[in-house]
Amino acid sequence: MEFDSFPWLGSLHITPCFLFFSFAALFSLFSLLLLVLRLLQPWCSCDTCRTYLTASWASEFDNLCDWYAHLLRRSPTGTIHVHVLGNTITANPDNVHHILKSRFENYPKGKQFSAILGDLLGKGIFNADGDNWKFQRKMASLELGSLSVRSYAFEIAGSEIRTLLLPLFDSVIAKSLSRTPAGTRPLDLQDVFRRFSFDTICRFSFGLDPGCMNLSLPMSEFAVAFDAASKLSAERAMTASPLVWKVKRLLNLGSEKRLREAIELINVLADDVIKQRREMGFSAQNDLLSRFMGSIQDDQFLRDVVVSFLLAGRDTVASGLTGLFWLLSQNPKVEEAIRVEAAQVMDPTQDVATFEQIRTMHYLHAAVYESLRLFPPVQFDSKFALEDDVLPDRTYVRRGTRVTYHPYAMGRMERLWGPDCLKFKPERWLKGGVFSPQSLYKFPVFQAGPRVCLGKELAVVEMKTVALALIRKYNICAADSSWAPRFAPGLTATFRGGLPVVISARPLS
Repeated sequence: MEFDSFPWLGSLHITPCFLFFSFAALFSLFSLLLLVLRLLQPWCSCDTCRTYLTASWASEFDNLCDWYAHLLRRSPTGTIHVHVLGNTITANPDNVHHILKSRFENYPKGKQFSAILGDLLGKGIFNADGDNWKFQRKMASLELGSLSVRSYAFEIAGSEIRTLLLPLFDSVIAKSLSRTPAGTRPLDLQDVFRRFSFDTICRFSFGLDPGCMNLSLPMSEFAVAFDAASKLSAERAMTASPLVWKVKRLLNLGSEKRLREAIELINVLADDVIKQRREMGFSAQNDLLSRFMGSIQDDQFLRDVVVSFLLAGRDTVASGLTGLFWLLSQNPKVEEAIRVEAAQVMDPTQDVATFEQIRTMHYLHAAVYESLRLFPPVQFDSKFALEDDVLPDRTYVRRGTRVTYHPYAMGRMERLWGPDCLKFKPERWLKGGVFSPQSLYKFPVFQAGPRVCLGKELAVVEMKTVALALIRKYNICAADSSWAPRFAPGLTATFRGGLPVVISARPLS
């Protein structure tokens, strides 16, 4: 009766339902259309695009990056095209030099890349171009280049090793000797390195300790949210069309809903970090955030700085150490050579090497670089062409398309590193026992040109310090000798399932 008196009320109930079901039907139709397009590939029928879209490469290769490396090795120029991604991928050092230096201004990160990572990185240095990038680059260069900052970073790493990392390993060994169920489980070395590097980068960058090194406790909310946001942001770049993730973001569905939730938590925690630092006072502090706060008042911009520091200092170091220790577990002669070299300059009871001692260990330095050649923390990096261009190998690049150089594949190119390119061989970096660097355009693990990594030396020193402390004191073996690395999606290389190892104490020599 009420509806008879007010017939328009009935339409209010009907209209929202009609709109909802119509929208659901349209979205389902849209999803089905994308699936059909994915299977039929009407826009490109070449073998490379078909293999990518159907993921049939997985029948032969464990990792997408290994398939790319295979294609690049087969290419006469070391360059391939994935048309459905609008992507030119190269492992040619001349092309890398062209992209990163000769025509640097023509190959910015680009609006497309900024859109993919913009929700996570904002306008931070890794997602910036133009004047914004130049400003951050100048500030970061001044701070990271100072002796006081480098000394501060080395002190933090040494302190974390002595007070947290080594005691953690000792406790794991004690549990294994007790033969309790907890003591028989392998240790996930990747998880340890991610916790360790998160603690050190937070102390170095913000002056705060998140306390991640207690393995009995879950990772901090900040670390978990950052992992999720990194993984989900990387998945955006793997879709055949940006329309897919943009529609999902608009509707707040699936992976985009999870990404939004993770970033919301990151923003809350980043705001807390900035607020705490302001309350504690930053004028006399050595951490990087305090130094930036002296010049920047915009909290949103500081938030982007916080996230950028985390990405640079946490994931890359943890990834580099994980790759190094897997290679060492497969090459005990290299591990023993590092111990012999260390014994020549360090006291047997010394836990952590001094900076001067580290500098004299050329073989250790070579081993770290060799591991980064085979397992670069950032497997590939993309730019977008502002204008039409021709690469040195005569590859035509259309304006607005993506150009990617691939350090992972470059480390596996026989034409660059010789017939033993797949072998872990630190000696290739030595001449007369002294470390001899290679061209950064042949080894672009730290980028090159104007965007070369400012934290390169800090990261390498931290890796060497951690590796030396563990190699000298423990035997670390892969829990499964047949295990082979498989990578999980992410902005940096992460072993799927971690790196399970068994450790034991070494006698003092």
